[in-house]
Amino acid sequence: MNTLTLVKNTLLPLAEFIQRRAQFFTSMPENSIAIFPAAQEVTRSNDTEYAFCQDKTFYYLTGYNEPDAILVLIKSADEGEKNEKSILFNLEKNPLQEVWHGRRVGQALAVAHYGVDQCFPLTEIDQYLPDYIADKSHLLFCQGKNTCFDSQIYAWLSAVKAQSRLGVKAPTLLVDCRNIIEEMRLIKSAGELDIMRQVNIISGAAHARAMKQSAIGKFEYQLEAEILHEFASNGARHPAYGSIVACGDNGNILHYTNNDDVLKNNELVLIDAGGELSGYAADITRTFPANGKFTSAQRDVYQLVLDAQNLAIGAIKPQATFAELNVLVNNFLTSGLHRLGILSGNLAQLLEDKACKKYFIHGLGHWLGLDVHDVGDYQSNDKREQCRAFEQGMVMTIEPGIYIPLDDYSVDKKWRGIAIRIEDNIVVTDQGHENLTVNAPKSIAEIEQIMIAHS
Repeated sequence: MNTLTLVKNTLLPLAEFIQRRAQFFTSMPENSIAIFPAAQEVTRSNDTEYAFCQDKTFYYLTGYNEPDAILVLIKSADEGEKNEKSILFNLEKNPLQEVWHGRRVGQALAVAHYGVDQCFPLTEIDQYLPDYIADKSHLLFCQGKNTCFDSQIYAWLSAVKAQSRLGVKAPTLLVDCRNIIEEMRLIKSAGELDIMRQVNIISGAAHARAMKQSAIGKFEYQLEAEILHEFASNGARHPAYGSIVACGDNGNILHYTNNDDVLKNNELVLIDAGGELSGYAADITRTFPANGKFTSAQRDVYQLVLDAQNLAIGAIKPQATFAELNVLVNNFLTSGLHRLGILSGNLAQLLEDKACKKYFIHGLGHWLGLDVHDVGDYQSNDKREQCRAFEQGMVMTIEPGIYIPLDDYSVDKKWRGIAIRIEDNIVVTDQGHENLTVNAPKSIAEIEQIMIAHS
């Protein structure tokens, strides 16, 4: 799919969320309970809140997108037919509150729409939870992720332990189950990949729109507005993260989000922006000349970064690793920077020293999914090399960059202030890879053509 289509609603089927809970149940010991909280609304100012973003683990297991809810999974020791039960606690229907703040799912519809076995009002959770926890051998939760919720867990445990004289036993093992969920989330289903393809198409169109609207004298935030417009117009109503629109030396600030500077002639614009669709993120970076035409120096460094990215992407397949890709890219960039005269000295020594890291100052990529920097073990060794073997269904970013600050007087003036990053989203397939970022102009010729045509 390489054309933009309007999206009203892209949701995974209920069966997928039910299957995920079933998969998690297989990792639960018999006679155990697992508890997962939803996110809460966060106050922005006085009586207004930030746009609600659901806890990603809770969403992964439920598809439920209201705040103030708790999912409980119980795996009993019984040999009966139904020894696994899913229970949701959520907000009650409340006509007055719903007039002011919007409709709620309530209890009856939650069972029907989200496939849980039971649903109770959140106000009753202290009544039920100690009884559910009582006499279980294991209690599973994402320890340390939400310290307030950890305290609530311990309060329920205390309520159980208070009944010890009555013969009630509290769980003897508290299990951090984050690793179980993270391993599940690391491998994307066909349905997840369909959503991620779509959000990449939307986000790629947003980058193309920004290029078309670029002009000397505009402000960075005006390009940001174009990007957000393209996201929302096509169903990705929120950005997956704070958009970076950085002109000139601002691009050398990796997480620059002020976006309030003016676009200047002969400077590059680095945009790192991705939309979020049904909870899933895109993470795309493009760099282009503010005036539509690369200078000779910009062209040389840009082509080096692009060739490095293509080299890394081409090597992605099952059993490859980030560690291997980093060796390829570090050697390539070091040799290229030496050829351009940005690095000087003995090339063999520069390669051994990974000298490109002076200008390539971040990692080559990261997992991508419900979170922009998605969960999943990289299996880093004591040298900080990421040795996790790629598997079919993993999605990652590949984002080499070169950053030469304006005050780096060790290089020729023509290089100073150049900041270039190019980032695509890649899924590992059974034979190799698929680039999800297919419609954001990336070659020098493509970028200059689209910008000159709309200047």
